[in-house]
Amino acid sequence: MPLLIIVLVLALLLGGAGFALHALWYIAAIVLVVWIVGFFVRVAGGSRWYRW
Repeated sequence: MPLLIIVLVLALLLGGAGFALHALWYIAAIVLVVWIVGFFVRVAGGSRWYRW
């Protein structure tokens, strides 16, 4: 029985970590798109609209 509980706890922890990493990939993709759009807006307009 304790082995079953340990396996279930490990499955929950690894599943949560997998979801967090999946969400981080989505956040990274959104930030990349915003950065690319900002780069092209700066090139077209001549001034930048953010202060990074």
